[in-house]
Amino acid sequence: MGEAISDRQVVTVLRPFVRACGPMVDALRVADPFGLQARGRREDALEGVEPKLKDKLLDGITSVKVPGTAAWAEMSNYQRTHWWVNRVGRVTALITAIPGLGGALADRLPVQDALGSASQGILLCAIAGEYGVTDVGARVRLIAWVLFERDIDPVIAAGKHAEHDKAAEDDEAAKLTEELDDAKQKHGKVTFKAAAGTLWRLGRGLLGIVEELEKRPRGRLIHRALGKLPVVGMAGDYLGERSGLKRVWKRAHAWFTEHPDGGLTSRT
Repeated sequence: MGEAISDRQVVTVLRPFVRACGPMVDALRVADPFGLQARGRREDALEGVEPKLKDKLLDGITSVKVPGTAAWAEMSNYQRTHWWVNRVGRVTALITAIPGLGGALADRLPVQDALGSASQGILLCAIAGEYGVTDVGARVRLIAWVLFERDIDPVIAAGKHAEHDKAAEDDEAAKLTEELDDAKQKHGKVTFKAAAGTLWRLGRGLLGIVEELEKRPRGRLIHRALGKLPVVGMAGDYLGERSGLKRVWKRAHAWFTEHPDGGLTSRT
């Protein structure tokens, strides 16, 4: 039996992971990726449209509850995090469930846990952003506590220890976001293909602490049983990942309740 994974090892893996999650999540939240606010402001684009119809169209555009709209700005933290779980979660859970096509064979490999943990980590970074927590170390502590049941010291999470290699962290974070950067240069936005590819990269990046990934929140026993069957296993894994994301959300809420500062300091 191998040596237990230390908090420093977990931090070494999670810091570049968190930094790689940032660009994708923050782009969706802050940059008006769907252009809805911009369209709402460009009344000239509706020139010639009957005034009452024009008002209805503008109201409809700006009332859509997605990141970057006026309606989004008026939503509570609870409503925004609920959106991340139910909208973004569906996409990441679907990608995560693809290995389930292999049934029990896929379950014997760390792929499912790696992708599932990456999906849950992305969701946690999104939730952290809605609570105003952007510090990498604080997000590392959040992920370690929610997914791996570890209460990591804030100093270690911040990378302030002898073993921390800043250059290696920078290099790894850049590799993880390579597809996102390429998509932005070619298309001016993050594409679904780039997001899916980045999720796979993020999952592979977590394999350095594969033993920890088994601790993450999972679905119910019925989901796991269904997931062991060939072909239909994908449905079981999808439902299981969706259930796991909801448990992650509940644990995240408990974390922020216990850590008003978002995890920048220890409770003790």
